[in-house]
Amino acid sequence: MNSFLKQIPAVLMLILLTALQVFAQAGEIEMADRLREDGKIWVVVGVILLIFTGVIIYLVRLDLKISRLEKQVRG
Repeated sequence: MNSFLKQIPAVLMLILLTALQVFAQAGEIEMADRLREDGKIWVVVGVILLIFTGVIIYLVRLDLKISRLEKQVRG
């Protein structure tokens, strides 16, 4: 089990490098060009920012709750 855990970073690096090579070979991205032409790319960017903001707020609130619980356990 311990040797398996040591191999995880190497496997992840191999997967990421392989995926990076595949994406580097792609010439044009038709979907992004189409969204840019229609002006809908800003909707996509907005949704991504909204999701990212929600995740950040959730993590901050979770951290505050965990900190509060840790203080209760200590004191």
